[in-house]
Amino acid sequence: MPMKASGRATDYAEIDRFDGGAGWIAHPEEAMQRASHVLDTEGGVWVVDPVDAEGVDDLFAEFGDVRGVVVLMDRHARDAVSIAGRHDVSVHVPSFVNPGIDAPTQPISGALPDSNYEIVRTVDWPGWDEAALYDGETLVVGDAVGTSEYFTAGTERVGVHPMLRVKPPRALRTFHPERILVGHGRGVLTDASQALTHALDGARRRAPETWLNGLKAMF
Repeated sequence: MPMKASGRATDYAEIDRFDGGAGWIAHPEEAMQRASHVLDTEGGVWVVDPVDAEGVDDLFAEFGDVRGVVVLMDRHARDAVSIAGRHDVSVHVPSFVNPGIDAPTQPISGALPDSNYEIVRTVDWPGWDEAALYDGETLVVGDAVGTSEYFTAGTERVGVHPMLRVKPPRALRTFHPERILVGHGRGVLTDASQALTHALDGARRRAPETWLNGLKAMF
């Protein structure tokens, strides 16, 4: 199993279907389990941290016309530019995030335009800036928490990123979501607030197991 696949996927696995959107994993065989999402809002459809795949435009079309593409963190440029170009929309980036995209971007702050999704800064480290989207029900994150094998330990349904476990971001404590959509792995669609609290409460204690899982995933 490769850590990260390359090239445009010829198919994708749909994940995280709910009333307000859905997600997909373009390369289900990779250990990183890079996940992307489409959000259906009052102001249009937003595509978040996308990894491109053949046929994924049909998934977007189920919800309507694409309003824009969002990149939540500095390492998630992924295929945002190509998908935005294909739909003739802008790439939107939180004002404090610099994903190094070689194309014009639209800075955003406060909230995702024409939607109920608030933009919340979750990670503020040198070389690591990250935002989350939260509308009171759905929490969308990049890397702060995840569900792929190298994020979780023990009974965790979602886990804090291995590098953040010693001191999890305080912002994560402010969320009480019904569902969590993550940038790596399938989302948590039931009892999400409880799962997040469990992850945060045991993040440091379970860190060694998570680090070991990460080493296994790499080799």
